[in-house]
Amino acid sequence: MTDVNQECCPEFHPEKWDGKTHNWYNKPFIKETIPTFFHIPFPPMIGQKMTKMWKMVEDAKKAEADKQDILMMFRDPSAFKSEIYVSVTGPVPGANNVTISGDFISKVFAGAYNAVPKFIKEMDEYLAKDGKKAKDYYIHYAYCPKCAKKFGNNYMILFAQV
Repeated sequence: MTDVNQECCPEFHPEKWDGKTHNWYNKPFIKETIPTFFHIPFPPMIGQKMTKMWKMVEDAKKAEADKQDILMMFRDPSAFKSEIYVSVTGPVPGANNVTISGDFISKVFAGAYNAVPKFIKEMDEYLAKDGKKAKDYYIHYAYCPKCAKKFGNNYMILFAQV
């Protein structure tokens, strides 16, 4: 980001996502994987993969009309691998096109990236109040590090598949 006013990440509105239920049926995404070391990704690889994925989405013109609705979610199936998902409006040529189906509950948290385990514990407690338990988690980080500094908050959405 060269200009402070240039839009990188759109301004995030927590109320749109906090405490909401989402019923996804074959919701389209493109997917990439990156290696991690005990859930810690290698920062240059994140940027490279996300830039590659976003370029494919833009070239295929498969992005949401409203950038506020685009999800870039992370899932860690193991301590040594992370998956990145970008929501799209249809198949993207040359990409690993996947769909996600299920019932999800989202909750917004604000804090450092390394606070994710604490937020997952809080989410588990939140779900337990309704007799629910997460089968899996996906995390959407609302801002890149530069935009978190610009907007003064580091929001993330935890999507718990229930």
